[in-house]
Amino acid sequence: MRKWIKKWLLRLIIGFIGLSILITLPLRWVNPVLWSWQLQREFAPPKNYQPQPAAKWVTIDAISPYMQLAVIASEDQHFPNHHGIDFESTTKAVEDIITGERRRGASTITQQTVKNLFLWPGESLVRKGIEAWLSVLVELEWNKPRILEIYLNLAEFGPGIFGVQAASQHFFGINANQLSATQAARLAAVLPNPYLFKVNQPTPYQWQRMSWIETQMNQLGLGYLKEMK
Repeated sequence: MRKWIKKWLLRLIIGFIGLSILITLPLRWVNPVLWSWQLQREFAPPKNYQPQPAAKWVTIDAISPYMQLAVIASEDQHFPNHHGIDFESTTKAVEDIITGERRRGASTITQQTVKNLFLWPGESLVRKGIEAWLSVLVELEWNKPRILEIYLNLAEFGPGIFGVQAASQHFFGINANQLSATQAARLAAVLPNPYLFKVNQPTPYQWQRMSWIETQMNQLGLGYLKEMK
């Protein structure tokens, strides 16, 4: 009986690893057509959700460096240097899940990309574990510019407005490569909750957050992007 259990457990582990590679590795070269977060919005639309026309996928070279820096400054300042997971923050988040206390943010840009691509809502330990595993795998298979490119093309900047190109055109009437530092900070400021925060109607909190993001961008400098490999 023990041999049978070990045999099937080994098969399960090998199958899980194989499936993980199968769904992640091709995205190193192929742009996703559909992703989990978008499908969740379509099948269980929140209030005010209004699907917008799909914008053209833009490569990282066609995205303003200010926009790249803005999301790094606001969401994950260690992005160029970590391996997918902020272990300290993730440990604290897991403790919050176990104790039922208020959950704090712990997701790196890589983890957010994985969540948007593959996972379901919620903060269970199982989902966190899968997120962590896929994040490490993605870091091994892709490079940092590719991770940031996918993140910025999948992120929701307003109800039904997916991707930085769609957001740039919708809110500013320009392409993603034309975004200024201020416009980039304005877009990055809504990412925690694009349904509560509006790019075209900033709250006092958003103005404060935009100012903070621009300060962080100035401190990091555009040269910080060169650390991505």
